[in-house]
Amino acid sequence: MEQQKKSSFTGSIGFVLAAAGSAVGLGNIWRFPYLAAKHGGGLFLIVYIALVLLFGFALLLTDIAIGRRTGMNAGNAYGAIHKKWKWVGHLTFLVPSIILMYYIVIGGWIIKYIVEFLMFNGAEVAADGYFTSFIKSPVAPIVFMLIYLALTAVVVYAGVEKGIEKFSKIVMPILLIMIIGIAAFALTLSHTDANGVTRTGLEGAWIYIVPNLEGLTLSKFVDVVLDAATQMFYSLSVAMGIMITYGSYVKKDVNLSKSVTQIQLFDTLVACLAGLMVIPAVFAFSGMDGMTAGPGLMFIALPKVFNQMGIAGNIVGIVFFIMVAFAALTSSVSIMETVVASCMEYFKKTRKQMSLLVGIIAAVCAVIICMGYNVFYFELTLPNGTVGQLLDIADYVSNSVLMPLITVLTCILIGWIAKPKWVIEEVEASGHKFGKKTLFTIVVKFVAPVVMTILLLDALGLFDPIVNFIAGLF
Repeated sequence: MEQQKKSSFTGSIGFVLAAAGSAVGLGNIWRFPYLAAKHGGGLFLIVYIALVLLFGFALLLTDIAIGRRTGMNAGNAYGAIHKKWKWVGHLTFLVPSIILMYYIVIGGWIIKYIVEFLMFNGAEVAADGYFTSFIKSPVAPIVFMLIYLALTAVVVYAGVEKGIEKFSKIVMPILLIMIIGIAAFALTLSHTDANGVTRTGLEGAWIYIVPNLEGLTLSKFVDVVLDAATQMFYSLSVAMGIMITYGSYVKKDVNLSKSVTQIQLFDTLVACLAGLMVIPAVFAFSGMDGMTAGPGLMFIALPKVFNQMGIAGNIVGIVFFIMVAFAALTSSVSIMETVVASCMEYFKKTRKQMSLLVGIIAAVCAVIICMGYNVFYFELTLPNGTVGQLLDIADYVSNSVLMPLITVLTCILIGWIAKPKWVIEEVEASGHKFGKKTLFTIVVKFVAPVVMTILLLDALGLFDPIVNFIAGLF
């Protein structure tokens, strides 16, 4: 049998780039900019960075330390810490399994847009109703999903050193250069609309960076914190089993505290640059109206912006969607790797066998997700008040419910049963001093469980009723 524990990253650089690649995905490029626009730019930035530095570090470090100390994937790692908690590992296995089946669908959308821009069909892509028409079509989304899945599977099939690490070392520097380049270009933009009003990218950047506190209430601030916390989960790949899996590939001499800090910095830098890349461009050509595009920002609003740039816009569109594809691929690779590695442990099979099996199952599930916009179309009101289809439901269950729940359970296990020293000992096993051990202990035992419980209650639609009930008592 091909033992997963025989594989490892060659060093800290390979690990940091692979882990950062997992963290840097659609959450950064797509979700972060529209949430920043929704919540007044700078205010969201400040809250998000504060949460990443406080919670993100502790939660990311915990996952990686669990993986390295046990040498196992999430499915069995929790049981190795405490045999009665093995079920949490199985629960964690569900998260990447669910995410994989819809993430590759979105990846297929990105491939479709790359093809269209390469064929200089930017004007068609920018037309009203184009995106909706595409995702509702019965064949095209499935074809492009399968292409994206094949690209992901090839990297996972190749293994840790020759696949994931090599891919990350090549793609991540290119990705960062492309993001910086597009962000710099966005700042130079200037556009005069039909009413004679001229807007610039620099003005958009100012709106993005400077906090807008106008009309801010306690309720709205709580919404900012909750959205920022959810984004932190989505972005850092915590509570998904991914970092436990990657942690199991890390050698004992690697400084975990330093590596986690580097992953955080890389991920946060890309997220902030993504906002600087998207928001100034959208503001210059669409004003404040364009800032309300929400989830449609990348597939609907931005193509319209590119179309208004003329021929240059088509070139920018090509570069942009290739960059998004790189970001998405580094994440989908880590998601599929987590599922494959766990299945290798569960079923005692080789990487090649599990890569093929997981790929086939993911393809079947993704086809069903694609059909959720035509054959299986329906609308369901979720507990958090949003209305969704199959893809939205899968995203809600994995990101809004399971991830906060798993984080609370992990904090209870590490903070109160195994005790924080279990992680601290692993961090210092490399011979490096862990200067943040007191902060880590406080966050894992007290702060994170409370905040994550609030996040879970909000996702379940229970937070506001509870707050209103408590307020009514006084």
